[in-house]
Amino acid sequence: MSRHRALRTKVRRGIAKWPVAIVGLVVLLVLGWLGWSWVGGIVERRAAAEAGDCNEGNALLRVAATPSVAEAVKQVAEAWSRQRPVVYDHCIQVEVQSIDSEVVLEGLTQGWDADKIGERPHAWVTDSMLWANRLGAQNAALLGAVPQSIATSPVLLALHQDAAQAVQSGSGFRWTDLPDLAGAADGWGRFGHPEWGAFKVAMPDPATNSATAMAVQSALAGASPEGKGPVTTEMLALDPVKSTMSRLTSSTPKETPAGTWQALSLLADDTAVNAVGFSAVPVFEVDLYRHNTGKDGGTAPMKPLYGVAAGGPTPIADFPFVSLAGDWVGEAQVRASQAFREFLHEPDQQKILAAEGLRVDATTERPKPSPGIRWAAVTDTLTPADANTTQQISAAWATADNGQVVTVLVDTSKSMEEPGGGGRSRMDWVKQALSGQVNRSVSGSLGLWEFSRELDGDKPYRQLVPTGPVATQRQALLDGVAALQPQSATQLYSSVLALYERMLASHQGGKRNRIVVLTDGANDGGLTFQELTSRLASVKQEGKDVEISVIALGQDPERAPLSELARSTGGTLSVVEDGQGVDAALGQLLSAD
Repeated sequence: MSRHRALRTKVRRGIAKWPVAIVGLVVLLVLGWLGWSWVGGIVERRAAAEAGDCNEGNALLRVAATPSVAEAVKQVAEAWSRQRPVVYDHCIQVEVQSIDSEVVLEGLTQGWDADKIGERPHAWVTDSMLWANRLGAQNAALLGAVPQSIATSPVLLALHQDAAQAVQSGSGFRWTDLPDLAGAADGWGRFGHPEWGAFKVAMPDPATNSATAMAVQSALAGASPEGKGPVTTEMLALDPVKSTMSRLTSSTPKETPAGTWQALSLLADDTAVNAVGFSAVPVFEVDLYRHNTGKDGGTAPMKPLYGVAAGGPTPIADFPFVSLAGDWVGEAQVRASQAFREFLHEPDQQKILAAEGLRVDATTERPKPSPGIRWAAVTDTLTPADANTTQQISAAWATADNGQVVTVLVDTSKSMEEPGGGGRSRMDWVKQALSGQVNRSVSGSLGLWEFSRELDGDKPYRQLVPTGPVATQRQALLDGVAALQPQSATQLYSSVLALYERMLASHQGGKRNRIVVLTDGANDGGLTFQELTSRLASVKQEGKDVEISVIALGQDPERAPLSELARSTGGTLSVVEDGQGVDAALGQLLSAD
């Protein structure tokens, strides 16, 4: 029997090559398909944009722009439109309307009249954050995003050439000099021309003229620790600051027109110093440039006005882009607003803004010719006041000339105990706002009432402090505010009527007589709204106007009747979601025309 030797050989078992090749081919095909889809998507989107055939169709972005910057924003919008922008699957068209900021603010907060001023905008470019702050104070829900500056412009003092040369060659001028300088009978003597008399500076209402508002801030900034701002609400309650405010308002020439543009026109019409009742007016550099070159829609003056840059911290207009929110603003407009804002910041677009007289970081080139403008470098800038303080400055100015008679009617219903934000109740915030207003008031008359239910017998209202000069009853007002305590119901309409009738009986001619209502709830008992409006109409007296303005607290106030009540008497409605906004809303209300 033979024996067989088994051959034990090591055999290498390998993986077949053809499955690897197939897998690799599949991977390459998948990657190729994905890459082709990505590139194809880009091509399709570009083709869709170029053809104007977007998946969701066209969308219109309406932008309201202050006249100072409207032409430049239009040019940028045209440049963007040439790129056929697609946002949120919409082909975007941009419509820019030149419209005064005062008109935009009133329309957004008190009712937009489309027949008079066109459709409501989705975004707003104004000259200063002061306007955005005012919008936030009246209804913060209308602010769709944090406003962002697109350009700047310093505040100058506009004068005739001889006057400007005298100021520049003399001892110089600082905004903090303004109270003493404007109040002196021989103010021009400081600059070597005593024969010109007083150094009169027109200061149009700071509530509607941002250049004035910023000049006032600079004049008050001397009281800040570093002398360059910011002005604070605490500073406004200091006697030296109130004295400065009083001197500024009392020295304002009676010939001061309502607006900066009118002041520039009056100055340009007569070249003699003080011939029109004043010799200078604060103005944004871009507005002086537009005035002197006729770009403001008028004719360029025969002799331009000259801009003098004051020494010390310079107030700067920041021209914010304000995205708006509301039921008329769709998601396409929200995203288009953001995209257009970003486009405005691109270097080439910034140069368009610069060519129209604004200052930007992208270039130092200035438009030529630019008569009367030196384009001086700004080395020291004013630190601006915060949103609340800006409202309080305007309110202090409005009350400083003793031209307002205001009675505040405060809701002391049980709901005022509810949280108002920041760990405090609504009533706490209301009391803080009222106390601050009393302390900051320079002059004027103020009274205090409360309303709830059965506060004075069967009456749902009670007078806490009669309406009278703040200066003589400041402590009584502070004590009255401190005594406010939540009670029970909200019998608003009966209380409004009673106060309205009292204000008519004690109406002060030649002054602005106003009722300010602070409430957080719907009317609960007493007169109905229809009965109130009927009674108000029946007791109204010719020549005795009494405005009723309302500050409504809470996320869902009874807007319709409150808005109608304010509108019918010439007042305004402000809505604040929590108590933290009451102070700014009250300041905005008291400063408004």
